[in-house]
Amino acid sequence: MAALVVVSHPLMASDRATLTVTARERFGSRASRRLRAEGLVPGVVYGQGGEARPFQVPERELRHLLSEGQTLLDLKIDGGNAVPVVIKEQQNHPVRDQIIHLDCLEVRLDEEIQSEVPIELEGSDQAPGVREGGVLEHVTREVTVEALPTEIPERITVDVSAMDIGDTISLATVAPPSGAKFMVDDPEEITIATLSPPRVEEEPEVEEETALVGEDGEPIEGEEAPEGEEPAEGEAAEGGGDEGGGDDEGGGE
Repeated sequence: MAALVVVSHPLMASDRATLTVTARERFGSRASRRLRAEGLVPGVVYGQGGEARPFQVPERELRHLLSEGQTLLDLKIDGGNAVPVVIKEQQNHPVRDQIIHLDCLEVRLDEEIQSEVPIELEGSDQAPGVREGGVLEHVTREVTVEALPTEIPERITVDVSAMDIGDTISLATVAPPSGAKFMVDDPEEITIATLSPPRVEEEPEVEEETALVGEDGEPIEGEEAPEGEEPAEGEAAEGGGDEGGGDDEGGGE
């Protein structure tokens, strides 16, 4: 089993960014398309009691905040009091590089929550098995973590630089970040990465035609029928026609 080094980057309360948004008054798919055309992203924040408050935010500001890996932030609507929220779901356009919707969930900083955390691999170029031509496969790319909102890590990074061909890394060998725990029944059953032997591509079978070769090594393009053998059927018919023609002429006279 390859040695592991897990690096987590928890986002502390003092590191929270503030996202200022405005209340959204236009609803429906047509209104959402208009907002996106104006450079705005429609969103909604769900409160502790299930209350939903729709908002809109400039995509440029939202994209800048998300690029910093922020998952816990303070949300301020129309200049009101900022409330801590986590990003529940971010929807992106399937073709264009555009954020089309954002769901947030209001949280209490003293209550644990569950969140999906991405798993990243590092050191793949240094892995002995990869250098030997092995195939590294990243199997599980995220895991559910339970912790206080301030202890939810941005990501979990697993070092695979010591993996050899045939090695498998499971979640059981990955230590959870401080203050967090993995919400899985059996960590042994969760495969993070595998390193398989090189893939051998089978060469397609090529049918070879047998050619006649003369004494000089050159291929023989054609071959006359040996003496004593009967001519081909077409040749026999052609010869018979000439002889028959003479008999007919003689009979006519």
